[in-house]
Amino acid sequence: MDNIQKLQKADEIVRNHVLWASGAGAIPLPLIDIAAVTAIQLDMIRQLSNIYEINYDESAGKHIVTALAGSTLARIGASFIKTIPVIGSVFGGVSMSILSGASTYAMGKVFTNHFANGGNFFNMDFNWAQNFYQQEYQKGETFTKEVTKKEPPKDKAEDSKSDVFRKLEEIVQLKKNGILTEEEFERKKAELLAKI
Repeated sequence: MDNIQKLQKADEIVRNHVLWASGAGAIPLPLIDIAAVTAIQLDMIRQLSNIYEINYDESAGKHIVTALAGSTLARIGASFIKTIPVIGSVFGGVSMSILSGASTYAMGKVFTNHFANGGNFFNMDFNWAQNFYQQEYQKGETFTKEVTKKEPPKDKAEDSKSDVFRKLEEIVQLKKNGILTEEEFERKKAELLAKI
């Protein structure tokens, strides 16, 4: 695969994960949305590392995601807004959805650029990465609004989407608890994400 093909594939992966993350951000359950978005971002990073033939390191990936996203207070604040009856669910879901999509977009662009320039999980310049993340985050807000607008409205699909993200969170916990192997987890995750 040449560099142009890698970039096209990377853009496709980022776009898909932005859609999934914005859907996860709309989950009406506080904190579960954050866990689902983090799982989606780590999956995106894993797929990007495969394209650029970088050994995936989940622990390093989590560390970088946390460092780039900075304080999660805004995300948690948007998540907790959902606890306010009726209004909180609507406003919290909308803000968390856009925030989740924009963050995923920016994260994807940072890793794509870093990997394309020969970087790996252990040689990232965090000053550059944080500046680039902030710059791309602004673009990510617009991108998220545009791509989610193009998606057709899904009435019945919304319930099934929430089910998918709830099940995604469950399998993440099962893997953490050692009940699912890496292979079982990846297979189940692929099945669930294909339903979105």
